[in-house]
Amino acid sequence: MSDFIISQEQRDLTIQEINNLKKDKVVLQQSLREQQTQTAANTEDLFLELLEIGDALEALLDYLEQNSNPSPEFIQRLPKSVGAVNRKFLSILAKRHVLPIEIELQSTQPDFNLCRVVDREERNDIADQTITKIVRRGFYLGEKTLRPTEIITSKSLVEES
Repeated sequence: MSDFIISQEQRDLTIQEINNLKKDKVVLQQSLREQQTQTAANTEDLFLELLEIGDALEALLDYLEQNSNPSPEFIQRLPKSVGAVNRKFLSILAKRHVLPIEIELQSTQPDFNLCRVVDREERNDIADQTITKIVRRGFYLGEKTLRPTEIITSKSLVEES
C-alpha cells in the first residue's frame, strides 16, 4: 500500500474547501426550507381562494335545490352571479400568470400554436378554415401555451355534380 503525502499548503486548502462546502450546504438547506415555506403559503392561499369560488357555487346550488321554482328575480340575477364567480376565478388565475388566449372569431387561418381544431362545419359564406366558434377557452402560463383554445373552423362546401 502506498502512502500519499500532501504538503501543509495542500492540506490547508483542502480543509478550507471542505469548510466552504459545509457552509454552502447550510446556506442551501436554509434556502430550501424558506422556499418550501413560501410554496406551502402560496398553495394555501390558492386553495383558500378556490374555496371561496366553491362556496359561491355551493350557495347557488343550495338555493336551486331548496327552490324548485326559483323567483324571476333570482333567474334574472343568475347570469350576473355566475359572471361574478367566473371573474373571481379568472382573477385567481391571473395572479398566478395564467391568462386567457384571445382569439378573434371570423379570423382566417388560426394560429395552430394557440388553437386546436375540434370540429369543422361546412359553410359557403366564409373562407375555408375561418374560426366559426370557440368551444373551450385556451390559456397561457406566462409565455407558454398551457391549454390551446379549442375551435370549430369552416370548410368549403363541396358541390356535387
